[in-house]
Amino acid sequence: MKLFHSPASPYVRKVMVVLHETGQQEDVTLVPATGTALEPGTMPVVQNPLGKLPTLERESGAALYDSRVICRFLDDRAGGRLYPPAPSLWETLTLEATADGIMDAAILIVYEHRLRPPEGVNAAVIEAQWSKIARALDALEGRWLSHLAGPLDIGHVALGCALGYLDFRLEERGWRRGRDGLAAWMERFATRPSMAATAPPAA
Repeated sequence: MKLFHSPASPYVRKVMVVLHETGQQEDVTLVPATGTALEPGTMPVVQNPLGKLPTLERESGAALYDSRVICRFLDDRAGGRLYPPAPSLWETLTLEATADGIMDAAILIVYEHRLRPPEGVNAAVIEAQWSKIARALDALEGRWLSHLAGPLDIGHVALGCALGYLDFRLEERGWRRGRDGLAAWMERFATRPSMAATAPPAA
């Protein structure tokens, strides 16, 4: 299989962590890809009409895209352990969706700076996106620590990658302030071999 890959993408990291956690990293060849919505560059627009990462080209069948689809496929391929049965499944998927939403908002903040000239950057848009992240972090601190203390699932993986991206691109925002439980969880989770092996390059 081929995974169109950028080490800076939190969505790609999510897939990479799943590959490591399920012992499948040797089954995938990484294909570097870069680009933006304004300039696709080497993004996999043939395999994925949206031209986004990650995209997984399989040995047979259509390419898969969106980290949630790819992670579910890879977990199933390995025998399935990151997605518990219902009713616990709904909590796991909600945690994954929350983490992915944090990534979405963080990337929009990064793109607001990166894709606009300085005079065109909209501070109100940036703060609106950060408010989504802050609300999500507060909810995680207030309601999700017991789940995070449980067995590894895809929600843990997604959240670890989301918080890692905040450290990578938005460290100055200080997401840990007032969220001691979440900060302590991330400190432990970041030491997992799968997380250490997939850390983004220095900013």
